[in-house]
Amino acid sequence: MALAYTDYYEVLGVPRDADQDAIRRAYRKLARKYHPDLNSDSDAEDRFKALGEAHEVLSDPDKRERYDRLGANWRQQEQDAPDANFEEFFDRQGFGSDDARVEFSDDLFERLFGGGAGGGSGWRRSDGPLRGLDREALLELSLEDALEGGRRKLTLEHREIDVNFPAGVRDGQLIRLAGQGAPGRDGGPPGDLYLRIALKPHPHFRPRGNDDLDVDLPVAPWEAALGATVPVQTPTGTAQVRVPPGSSSGRRLRLRGRGLPRSQGGSGDLHAIVKITVPKQLSDRERELYEQLAESSPREATG
Repeated sequence: MALAYTDYYEVLGVPRDADQDAIRRAYRKLARKYHPDLNSDSDAEDRFKALGEAHEVLSDPDKRERYDRLGANWRQQEQDAPDANFEEFFDRQGFGSDDARVEFSDDLFERLFGGGAGGGSGWRRSDGPLRGLDREALLELSLEDALEGGRRKLTLEHREIDVNFPAGVRDGQLIRLAGQGAPGRDGGPPGDLYLRIALKPHPHFRPRGNDDLDVDLPVAPWEAALGATVPVQTPTGTAQVRVPPGSSSGRRLRLRGRGLPRSQGGSGDLHAIVKITVPKQLSDRERELYEQLAESSPREATG
């Protein structure tokens, strides 16, 4: 089975000299955009798989070097496969639950031909038992589930797997399930399953860095002008925040310890962003007061 050359840099939309941070950011952005559970386009699944393959190669320095050096010939070792049955690994499909989708995360050729008898973690040329391939699946969680931790029952390749995930898991974090990957051969042990956490977009909270969150804070014009104490939604309930007098839209008000839990203890911060809102409909009295305000506070000329 011949495999066509793919320009992984073009797939991720990054230059050839992109660093690892740029590659990781591009992958996360596009993976969310084309995830089949979030995108109904007919080619979304193919794009998502291509993104995973590109990220797998470019995020590994050794694989990236080989890819950059050999170009279209970097998979030439495929012609020397030791077992014709290896093609089935490209054709087998994973079956996921509502929360998970199975994707091949390994470089099959690296695992077929790379390393010695004691190296590598996938199929390799050997006279003895062969270890199964590692697999990777995407586990989507709501922000609330990620904060609390819990259990999931996933159906992957016709198998049910119970998964425990800790509180405070992060977007992109990997959870290793030993022995839950592809079965071994000739008595070899199975590979491992890696669950990559993907946080679903939240209607209110937006991640800010590793531990902090942003949330919009609706404020009435008079509250912004005069100052007020207003309620703000946090991941664990409602809190009160003091809006200083003279606050404009976009001002950040920090609530310490109201963000995401930190692995070393404590929590990040919640940033409430002032968003001045006006009534959609004004009563006669409100209109009168706004007109008086406009007359007494003319807009200063700018320029």
